[in-house]
Amino acid sequence: MSFEFPKTHLVAIAFICAGLWVFGFSDFKEASEPEVTRVVATTGPASDSQTIKSIIPPQPVTTASVVIQPAIDAQAIEHTVQRGESLAVVFQKHGFSAPELHAMATSKPHGARLKNILPGKTIRFTLDPDGMLSKLSYEPSPLEVLEFQREKDGYSGKLTQRKPEINRVYRTGRISQSLFVSAQRSGLSDALILQLAKIFQWDIDFALDLRRGDEFSVILEELYVDGRFIGHRDILAAEFVNQGEVFRAVRFEPGDTGEGGYYTPNGKSLRKAFLRAPLEFSRISSNFDLRRVHPLFNRLRPHRGIDYAAPSGTPIRAAGSGRVQIAGKSAANGNYIVLQHSAEYQTKYLHLSRFAKGLRAGIKVRQGELIGYVGQTGWATGPHLHYEFLVNGAHQNPRTVKLPNDAPISRKQLVAFREYAKPLLFQLDAYRQGPQIAAAN
Repeated sequence: MSFEFPKTHLVAIAFICAGLWVFGFSDFKEASEPEVTRVVATTGPASDSQTIKSIIPPQPVTTASVVIQPAIDAQAIEHTVQRGESLAVVFQKHGFSAPELHAMATSKPHGARLKNILPGKTIRFTLDPDGMLSKLSYEPSPLEVLEFQREKDGYSGKLTQRKPEINRVYRTGRISQSLFVSAQRSGLSDALILQLAKIFQWDIDFALDLRRGDEFSVILEELYVDGRFIGHRDILAAEFVNQGEVFRAVRFEPGDTGEGGYYTPNGKSLRKAFLRAPLEFSRISSNFDLRRVHPLFNRLRPHRGIDYAAPSGTPIRAAGSGRVQIAGKSAANGNYIVLQHSAEYQTKYLHLSRFAKGLRAGIKVRQGELIGYVGQTGWATGPHLHYEFLVNGAHQNPRTVKLPNDAPISRKQLVAFREYAKPLLFQLDAYRQGPQIAAAN
């Protein structure tokens, strides 16, 4: 027996389903899949940002609201400067125009500093919503921030000086091979090692006087920005024990000159009128000897100076301030220089490969100034500098002659110096006894 569904009932069911579709599913679809606006920011600064809408058939909104994702207000681009890149090259790489570069580089007073950007530094560009350049930031040094902001009539520049965190540290070492090796092991940079040597260069000949077991200690300030080490300041205090003799130095700026110097604990200047040696870290191949047998002529000929063996081209510095009396050449001396420092003192430099640029008779030179380079000209069996020191026309041993000191700290400044030096010298003593004692004080 079969059952036949009445046609009138089928029609009624069809009308009910249609109603559910129109009034129910449409609302559900509208609530679960609203129209969404998405913003896609392009990376190219010359292109406009593009707005893309989801393709959804418009439906009447009932209970659900439209969700809008906020647009990006600005973009940031970072560029690390490569070797050989100029700011013009960087601008071109990122699609910025030449007029923008010109407006920024000619803005006063800081625009000129963009002419020499340094490799390894970071340039940060900020773009507005339209992809146009609105701001540039550059750090020429760890303590400086240059910012250029777009204005109505060009760009305005601002220089911000950052204050570093300062940590006072202590470093010490003992000579086992050389000063450079031992100091590097103690954590000193090459620049600090040279500074340490220059502090005591008037009392210690670092080419000959160093011995295994000699010790050194320094107190200095290290600089940090955001926890990152960026460098150091000058050595504040130092001690060097050379062959059992103790040398101490404290850096002090007397008066308002801003020029600091190093002084002994009693206020005497370590700086003397003459350097103990005109070369740094060389080797003495022949000492001062009035009864030396000459290696070329095999007969007794006094050696009235010191020979410093060093590679050809090693820089030679003026031992003291004075005037160039002779810058010439002879068969025996090769290229040589004579400096007159006063009516009393004279120094000579022989066998040079060449003179410093612009050096000639009659000009003045300062102590430590470059005057020439080591060579093998004249009667020389190898590259070296022959150095002579004369007092009132008589040759003296440059290593042992008593050198005149610079002026000491004035009596007016001596009290301030002693107050400043006392805690530094105390720290040197405390650290020698142990870091725990130093930290406690």
